[in-house]
Amino acid sequence: MSINEEEQSFQALVEFLRQVRGFDFRGYKPSSLKRRVRKRMQYHDLEKFSDYLDYLQVHPEEFLPLFNTILINVTGFFRDASAWKYLENQVLSPLIREKSEQEQIRIWSAGCASGEEAYTLAVLLAEMLGTEQFRQRVKIYATDVDEETLVQARHASYSSQQIEPVPLELREKFFDVVGDRYIFHTDLRRGVIFGRHDLVQDAPISRLDLLVCRNTLMYFNAETQENILHRFHFAIKDTGFLFLGKAEMLLTHANIFTPVNLQHRIFRRVPGINRNRRLLLPQLFEPNLGQPLESCWQLRETAFDAIPIPQLIVDIEGTLVLANTQARSVFALNLLDLGRPLQDLEISYRPLELRSHIDRVYQERRLIIITDIERHLRNAKNQYLDVYFNPLEDNEGELLGVSISFIDVSRYQKLRLELQQSNQELETANEELQSSNEELETANEELQSTNEELETTNEELQSSNEELETTNEELQSTNEELKTINDELRIRTSELNEANAFLKSILASLQAGVIVVDDQFEILTWNEQSENLWGLRAEEVKGKSLLALDIGLPVEQLREPICNSLSDTADRQGMLLEAINRRGKTIQCRINYNPLIGTEQERWGVIILVEEIKDAKQ
Repeated sequence: MSINEEEQSFQALVEFLRQVRGFDFRGYKPSSLKRRVRKRMQYHDLEKFSDYLDYLQVHPEEFLPLFNTILINVTGFFRDASAWKYLENQVLSPLIREKSEQEQIRIWSAGCASGEEAYTLAVLLAEMLGTEQFRQRVKIYATDVDEETLVQARHASYSSQQIEPVPLELREKFFDVVGDRYIFHTDLRRGVIFGRHDLVQDAPISRLDLLVCRNTLMYFNAETQENILHRFHFAIKDTGFLFLGKAEMLLTHANIFTPVNLQHRIFRRVPGINRNRRLLLPQLFEPNLGQPLESCWQLRETAFDAIPIPQLIVDIEGTLVLANTQARSVFALNLLDLGRPLQDLEISYRPLELRSHIDRVYQERRLIIITDIERHLRNAKNQYLDVYFNPLEDNEGELLGVSISFIDVSRYQKLRLELQQSNQELETANEELQSSNEELETANEELQSTNEELETTNEELQSSNEELETTNEELQSTNEELKTINDELRIRTSELNEANAFLKSILASLQAGVIVVDDQFEILTWNEQSENLWGLRAEEVKGKSLLALDIGLPVEQLREPICNSLSDTADRQGMLLEAINRRGKTIQCRINYNPLIGTEQERWGVIILVEEIKDAKQ
């Protein structure tokens, strides 16, 4: 399957999950999501996303383990203890001090999983406020997209291993022990409200003093993270705080959240700007009754001329009413230009077309700022200006005209460009770093989940090890018995070797050739004298049929005596044969036959004794 086909199959799987089960994973990081899905695919020995989609359609019970694998519900009480200590001392304590005793404290724990962090908040606030004040003033909203973990959170029941990070005095004060479980106090439990909530699709909870969302954003891609953070910004009060996980930096969202403590990932909400708010020029003061009117107007004109930036005042009819000293100097205006229509002056269209922006100010009745207007000077240099168009209204709200201010930002332009480039590089580096950090944290969460599975497996292995130890003891006992048998076999082997050496010595001492054959005429023993007589070594003939040997002895004549010896009908006196020895000399041989008797008196073969007769008389 090509990469494009594999990606299409994966997108089809994600769309199927959204349509059938309402879980929208399109905003999750593709790499993390694919890794979690492949874990389930490996479990079922499936290689393609399309095969796994077919499997889900046929086996709906697979949805639950799949969601449990994707939604890594790893959390704990007082996770990152130093961060919680800072939150308690530097955020919660000032927050409580600044509120009156009747004001409510609203907190949202987003992505709460099985509820440990929500109950950690409850423990801290109940300890700081007292249980009575906690019940009256505190609302903790704990949400997650996984219904199964929310059921666990609502039960508020935890094992001794899960509760271990809670200090002993707080554990005894806020938890009841039932069997081997720790249950959070029921009366305080009512202050924690659990509910299903999708950070991507559902509307946020509002008017929050604190929003806790730890190690959840790192599973989403950059675009989804930005959307969620803007929802968080809307949800938190201007004085509120955001508490994130250690993998989440927000370095690229400084316009909506500013760090309070970057090490512990605690941020303060940047107050939003009211786009409809008018930035009005300060109203001219009315002259005091005891002060001459002419003196007041002179003071106003002097103050207007003293403004260090070029400024023009145009009335509602489009006439240039005022131009301060800086404006007259910079734009080559003179006192005769005052009172002329603005459209007749060069300033109306150079360096910026002013009339269209003036009309816009009158329509929208708000401050309009046009930035980075380039103005070409006579010395071949360029000047950059920010132009402020500010509506002027009387006390009744009627438009009088517009104030136009020109602020020279040339010296900032180069720095701005350099800063912008540096910021882009830094933002890219930060995004890569944050992405790597989130990937690392995701892997860490997966490792923690895997570690819990390994702990269970370790307990099973420990039980198996105990059984193996018992088996080992039995094997050790059996080994001792085998060792005893081995010692006996060694002794018997030694005795057998001695017997073989003894027999070999006897056979070597005989002056006659000794041939031992089995019941199939195959040679078992061939002594040294037989080698001297017939010229064949023992290793050359052992295992071969005696009747098939090509030697000077007429072996075919031995068939019948051997058969008779095997059947106990042999002539014990033997027989005489004429043969040719290995030197080619004709000799007379006396051959005797004796049966080879086994341990059960059965006949295994025949012992043939071949003796050369050197004296014919003998």
